[in-house]
Parts: sequence; structure tokens; C-alpha cells
Amino acid sequence: MSRRAETFRRIQAEIAGEKAAALGRAGELLEAAMREVTVWAERVREAPAGTERSELATAYEEARARALDARLTLLIQREALGLRRHAVVDQQFPEPPSFRGLAAP
Repeated sequence: MSRRAETFRRIQAEIAGEKAAALGRAGELLEAAMREVTVWAERVREAPAGTERSELATAYEEARARALDARLTLLIQREALGLRRHAVVDQQFPEPPSFRGLAAP
């Protein structure tokens, strides 16, 4: 193998590794954001009606927004790698419900 071809192969391998690492980081950020949403959802469910629940609702919606942003980042990262079907993401990380959906009886 020529030196130029070997250099090209190494660069391609490094790029592939960086793509995989970026996808992994996006997944880890989404997992953390979804855990945070789950924690806030539990706190909302356990809180009595009133001001405290209203404050928790705000915190939940902020956490939900971060999770939705992290989810979108993961989907974009997947698309950049040519992964066009996101059923696995939809199954593993379903979009968290809004506070209204969470608080519905």
C-alpha cells in the first residue's frame, strides 16, 4: 500500500472514530436529560396542588425542553451519519409529555 493510501486510510478511520464518538456523546446527553425529566415528573406527581406544584411544573418544562433539544441533537447526528430511520430512538427515548399531558388525570 502506498504511503498516500495509508495516510488516507488512517484519516478516514480517525474521522469514523470521531463520528462515532460524537454520536455517543449525543446519546449520553440525551440519556442524562431524560433521567432529569423523569426525576422532575416524579416530583410533580408527588406534589400537592398549589404554588409548589406550579414551580415544579416550570422546572419540569425546562427539563423537558432540554431533553427535546438533546433528542433533536441526537437525531441530527444520526442523520449526518446516514441513519435516516429513528424508530430505535423513538422507542428508547420517547418524547416526554408536556406538563398538561403529565398532569392529566
